[in-house]
Amino acid sequence: MAMAEQTGPAACPGCLVGPEIARRADEGRRGEGGTVQLALPTIHCAACISGVERGLLDMPGVNDVRVNLTRKRATVRVADGLEPSALVSRLAALGYEAQPLDTATLSASESDRTARDLLMRLGVAGFAMMNVMLLSVAVWSGATDATRDLFHWLSAMIALPTVLYSAQPFFRSAAGALRGRRLNMDVPISLAIGLAVGMSLFETINHGEHAYFDAALSLTFFLLAGRVLDQKTRGAARSAAAELAALESPVALRLGTEGAETVRLSEVAVGDLLSVRPGARVPVDGVVTEGESEIDRAFLTGETDPVPVGTGAELRAGEVNLTGLLTLQATAVGEDTLLHGLADLVSVAEEAKSRYTSLADRAARIYAPLVHLLALVGFIVWIAATGDARVALGVAVSLLIITCPCALGLAVPAVSTVSSGRLYRQGLLVKHGTALERLAEVDAVVFDKTGTLTLGRPSLVAAEDVPAETLALAAALAQGSDHPRSRAVVAAAEGRGLALPEVTELTELPGYGVSALYRGERVQLGRADWLGSEGSGTVLAREGVAIVSFAFRDDLRPGAAQLVATLKTRGLPVRLLSGDGEGPVRDLAQSLGIEDWRAGMLPGEKAEDVARMAEAGRKVLMVGDGLNDVGALAQAHVSIAPASALEAARVAADVVLVSPDLSRVAEALRIARIARRRILENFSIAALYNAIAIPLAFAGLATPLSAAIAMSSSSIMVSLNALRSR
Repeated sequence: MAMAEQTGPAACPGCLVGPEIARRADEGRRGEGGTVQLALPTIHCAACISGVERGLLDMPGVNDVRVNLTRKRATVRVADGLEPSALVSRLAALGYEAQPLDTATLSASESDRTARDLLMRLGVAGFAMMNVMLLSVAVWSGATDATRDLFHWLSAMIALPTVLYSAQPFFRSAAGALRGRRLNMDVPISLAIGLAVGMSLFETINHGEHAYFDAALSLTFFLLAGRVLDQKTRGAARSAAAELAALESPVALRLGTEGAETVRLSEVAVGDLLSVRPGARVPVDGVVTEGESEIDRAFLTGETDPVPVGTGAELRAGEVNLTGLLTLQATAVGEDTLLHGLADLVSVAEEAKSRYTSLADRAARIYAPLVHLLALVGFIVWIAATGDARVALGVAVSLLIITCPCALGLAVPAVSTVSSGRLYRQGLLVKHGTALERLAEVDAVVFDKTGTLTLGRPSLVAAEDVPAETLALAAALAQGSDHPRSRAVVAAAEGRGLALPEVTELTELPGYGVSALYRGERVQLGRADWLGSEGSGTVLAREGVAIVSFAFRDDLRPGAAQLVATLKTRGLPVRLLSGDGEGPVRDLAQSLGIEDWRAGMLPGEKAEDVARMAEAGRKVLMVGDGLNDVGALAQAHVSIAPASALEAARVAADVVLVSPDLSRVAEALRIARIARRRILENFSIAALYNAIAIPLAFAGLATPLSAAIAMSSSSIMVSLNALRSR
């Protein structure tokens, strides 16, 4: 039997593929101590992410911190005894507002309030800017002396309260950063706005010819416009985790001794009987005990056709009952449902940051002090050249405004948020932060066979021709394995109504087969070469002598042929590595047009093969689903596992394919390459902007007003470019 395709629980992944894989699996399940969710309403950029994460990780008892900029939240894994209030106090000392969250009552209201607040401040800034512009036009048209001073004072009366109100988000963020003895991008922004207003007020008091209240208001307006656009970008992308959470029904109709009663979902327990009416969402995972209906499970499989269900059918939370009344017995509730598991996978993906994001973080941290240094140098050079402090201060203010690193901070988050949402809608859950980047670099693809290119539900060929006693004995052995072929043997015996004999000392050797004692004799079911038999099938042996050889049939997974053809068209070499016998692997490879294939591979051999490809410079995408694939999934440059895969395989994989259509993998590669191109374009936009703008400002050719318009325009261009990824 081709037991190398093992999917049962007989061995841990660490036993098969080493401590690194076990460590990664442990990280996916670890829950020691506790997890605290914090709301961070004031964060808005890459520097905020790194500031929060570094600040909390410095605390004793904090094991891990992940900040989600899209949802403005932090997930903090802490040791027992560390209170959320200590985390809040620590962040307050660093200048960040934070509140602990009750995960049962999370909603999108805080994001809506932030968006409304930004829009209000933007509206006030825009109204004030237009009025001050009108007054400035009068000054530019030739107003002098008392008339000019009057217009300047009117501008000041409008600008001062407007800046104090509209620029509060920047001032609060900058003050918090300085309290924490660090710099972020809002420090130069606040300094630029403050200096522009202060310099203009000084000029007005001293009857000067020039004031820059319009520049201060324009800078505030365009910065707020960039923030609002960033909010809209995130809203357009929408968190895939939030979409999954929205599928959960808040209440359930529980059946009791006194009839049906509506209860909150948190009150439902495993074993409860629930009534699911037509048109209602299934509230929990469970088994149908009564009724027949059709189910819409598009969220889980991507299939648009309804699926007929009846007594004994398994349903998942989030599926929609279309036609008949069903009675459901709960088997998993709350965080144990598949729906919650999928949402957790998406949250991990959205919270993590790719290497590109880390680069943006580092660049922003270096950039902020350089901006201040450049402004100081500009001030010194111009005051030395002209002896005019006003001119020198104007150049310094222009440099501060024009070099604000907002575009750099938006370059990656905007693209990754949009792309993650797009992949989710294609049926792919990206669960590792650098997966998008690595998918874009793939230059070779390796597939497992059973459960990946095929459905993994083989059926026994000509089961009726096998003697009843022989088939019953094989089924008794197969009960000790969760391998698809073992399940096929058991199903064939059950289909013939055979009673299974009793066997003892039943053990499984992963990758080979199962062994037991029957009437004092050693009987084995497994790979032909393991049992010393010729061929590559599955053999039942007694005392080492083969009794019968079984043949199986397995259907292709939808989209498998299309995917292989697409990859070959794109010039990507395709390889098939399987633990199955040579015959079935050869037949499958020929039917799909795969020239490079290997059969009869053990788990370690698969991992070694992928590792050799990596050593040869290949960036391998591994697609697999079984326990024997875990090592190869971890060794690959990037890996994908179907949603039907073994848990250890899903933990080791970077992407989970929820859709049953395997051709979506090709779409994932295409979207990843588009995302990488957009990120590099955004970095190029930011670099080109600074290469042009900084020399102009340093040469004194940019006023504070033109600097404000140029800086905000670059941020808007970056956000709009990210939206092209949709």
